[in-house]
Amino acid sequence: MSTLNQKLIVVMGVSGCGKSSVAQHLATHFGYEFIEADDFHPHENLDHMASGKALTDDMRAPWIQLLQAHLKQASRAKRSCVMSFSGLRRLHRAKIRDLPFNTVFIHLEASKQIISERINSRADHFMPASLLDSQYEALEPAGRKEKLISINVEPSLEDVCKAAISAAEQHFDSI
Repeated sequence: MSTLNQKLIVVMGVSGCGKSSVAQHLATHFGYEFIEADDFHPHENLDHMASGKALTDDMRAPWIQLLQAHLKQASRAKRSCVMSFSGLRRLHRAKIRDLPFNTVFIHLEASKQIISERINSRADHFMPASLLDSQYEALEPAGRKEKLISINVEPSLEDVCKAAISAAEQHFDSI
């Protein structure tokens, strides 16, 4: 049984999978702080992606550091959180997992075709559809000791949110 009281639900996946919508729903449901990881990207990163160029791991490093600092502050303040976070790289997931929270990662998945259709139908987002291939290329599968709960996002948003709530509750009940 874990001695950490603060919980962190990380809703992860490639751009366009519905991370923000599901994470906001979970934050409201559980009464936790909502964190949009994209809001922590330096402006240079956002401009880089908006121009159709994928980020490098070196470009992601300051972003991860800002997220870690914010989450450490939330933990010290005894706030549980739900974070929308791409989580494409194992190293980045490990840096989040190592923070003082009871943490669960919920990986939203769908075919590249479904995600592409979603990206093409949204407006006013910095991530162009042309970067979807780079997102899938950067996405590293779970390591041997790493647990990611996968949820298919092809059903309705309501059904995906219900599945995510259930997964989070089961995870926290089991620790």
